[in-house]
Amino acid sequence: MTNLSRSLVLGCSILALAACGPEEIASPGTGGNVIINNPPAAPAPTPTPTPTAALVTPATGCPTITATGGLTDEGTITGPTGTWRICALPLLIDEDSTLPYIPGLLYRLAGQTRIGTDVGSTSTAAPDVQLTIQPGVIVYASGSSYLAATRGNQLIAVGTRERPIIFTSRDNVLGLNGQDSSSQWGGVVMLGRAQVTDCFDPLATPGTTACEFRLEGSATPAFGGGIQNADNSGRLEYVQIRYSGFVLGNDNELQSLTTVGTGTGTQFRYIQTVNSSDDGVEFFGGRVNMKNLILYGAEDDSLDVDVGVKANLQYVIAVQRATLGDTILEGDSSNGLENSVPRTSLQLTNATLIQRWVGDQVLRVRGGMDFHLSNSVVIDQGSSPVPCLRIDDAATIQAANAGLDKVGPPIFASVAFQCATTTRNGSNGGANAATALGYITGGTGNNVSFTNSLTASYIGGANETGFTPIFNATTLSTFFDAVTFIGAVSPTDDWTQGWTCNMSGLSFGTGNTGSCLTLPVYN
Repeated sequence: MTNLSRSLVLGCSILALAACGPEEIASPGTGGNVIINNPPAAPAPTPTPTPTAALVTPATGCPTITATGGLTDEGTITGPTGTWRICALPLLIDEDSTLPYIPGLLYRLAGQTRIGTDVGSTSTAAPDVQLTIQPGVIVYASGSSYLAATRGNQLIAVGTRERPIIFTSRDNVLGLNGQDSSSQWGGVVMLGRAQVTDCFDPLATPGTTACEFRLEGSATPAFGGGIQNADNSGRLEYVQIRYSGFVLGNDNELQSLTTVGTGTGTQFRYIQTVNSSDDGVEFFGGRVNMKNLILYGAEDDSLDVDVGVKANLQYVIAVQRATLGDTILEGDSSNGLENSVPRTSLQLTNATLIQRWVGDQVLRVRGGMDFHLSNSVVIDQGSSPVPCLRIDDAATIQAANAGLDKVGPPIFASVAFQCATTTRNGSNGGANAATALGYITGGTGNNVSFTNSLTASYIGGANETGFTPIFNATTLSTFFDAVTFIGAVSPTDDWTQGWTCNMSGLSFGTGNTGSCLTLPVYN
């Protein structure tokens, strides 16, 4: 690896606000520092590194980009890893631009930063403006600042296993964060032209170009939606998103990653979210295909799917903090629009879902959505155990109906539950505890008395790799891989290595960028 030095910062932070409650459909630090550096000749971090002087010296200036106004040199900022040059982005990226990796340089979001101008829901034009971010780049922000690719434009943020791209907060740069820090900036937003429901115009027909969904957590209007389900809003790969979810108002905040109406042309893989003050990721409508997703420490839901999204996810690690949070999964909303078309659908396979917070349940399926969970491990580790499954709303458990875009009640296949109580009663005509349990025991290959053998808290052990039968997820979609294990990570392919960062509640070892409390430094 080229990541030769790491720093560990110990600090404390004050949690500004609690996360939104589970009923909403949208969910839009300080202390002393210790600097630790590895010996230069070591190919990997050593167990007992020696403190040294600061590692970073500032770049001499900002590079040139083609967007109007270019980058603004704002001087330097100093943290536990040294002193960095600050280059602020313009609020509108109006021409194709690239943010190159330059040692000693950080890019700053100076406000609500948009890639291109929204082309609207009816445009069929090829993508207009593209912002490309090179491997190893770190972008930081504070307050209500966020980065959004508007409809008809693209964000291309493709890191590498050795040099991921990091979106983070100013406090993270300064080394002020602790294990519970959050809500320090907005997040990353992708807006597209695929179908949505829950239209901003109540007279619009769901799933048409007249139906647009307004992004929550934005001080100025931002919309997604259209009818181009293959739309391409860009590509995120080997990306960390840390400490996001700044609160703009009551129930009005962003997630680490928010998508609205993105299409299947948009590529998502190897994404880690850390300590969002709302959801880890939330998908509002559109079509989402994603693999290799890590969700840690969300203060509302780890994963939230809404307003007609059709989502396929494989290889997902979701872990809540013990100190606060809500569900691991929340699907759609109980809001009177349960039978809107397209209907929200989530197909999730090879997930390791660990609930540590004392909440209401681990999985909450509702709003008439379709739900398929397979080859997965669901674990409740809370100090006061909660049921693992709750199914709300009569529309969620209704029979298959092609005219209503309904597959039928929730489906479970080859899922291992380690829960003191497997199910609980749902609300609004949903499944009672016995009926919900019947969906699990009536499925193929499920186990409601499982004992996990995870190592390092996320890698499958003998019980996961020896689990039978294994569901063939390729029967759902060619997007999925056929596997021979349950859970997100097998012992023979630890895809978390290299590009991730560590928190006290979920650590991926020494072979990565180090602690999420500080920034990586590359030579």
